Amino acid sequence: MDIYLFGTYLLACGAAATTGAMFSPGTWYEALKKPTWTPPNWLFPVAWTTLYLLMAAAAARASAVEGAGFGLALWSVQIAFNTLWTPIFFGLRRLRAAMGVMVGLWLSVAATTVAFFGLDLWAGLMFVPYLVWVSVAGALNFWVMRNNPEVPA
Repeated sequence: MDIYLFGTYLLACGAAATTGAMFSPGTWYEALKKPTWTPPNWLFPVAWTTLYLLMAAAAARASAVEGAGFGLALWSVQIAFNTLWTPIFFGLRRLRAAMGVMVGLWLSVAATTVAFFGLDLWAGLMFVPYLVWVSVAGALNFWVMRNNPEVPA
C-alpha cells in the first residue's frame, strides 16, 4: 500500500470527520426519543476513527489495481454523502433530509464495497465494517425520524 495515497484518502476522511466536531450532538440530540439499541456515546468516536482508517486503507489498496477508476469514483461519492450527513442531521436538524442523505450514503457504501471486492479482497473486507455501521446508522436515523414527529420536517 502506498503511504502517500493512504495519506491523501485519510485527508478526505478527515474533512468528513471535521463535520462531527463542528456539529456535535448536544442537548438537542439527547432530548430526542431513541431506541434502546442506540450505541453508547463513547462508541461513536472510536468507531469513526477505526472506520476512517479502514476506508483510507481500502482506497489506497484499490488505487494500486489497474481499472480501479470506477471503484474510486464510488469512494468519492460515499465520502461526499458521509460529509453531508452530520451537518444536515445535527446542524440543520432535518431528520427527513438526513434520511435521504443516509440512503445515498448506504447505496454508495454498498456499491463501493462490491467494487472493491472486485479489485482487491482486502480492500473489500476493509469496507464491510463501514457498511455494517452505516446500516445501523440508517436504521437509527429512520427510527429517530419516525418517533420524533415534533422535529421540523
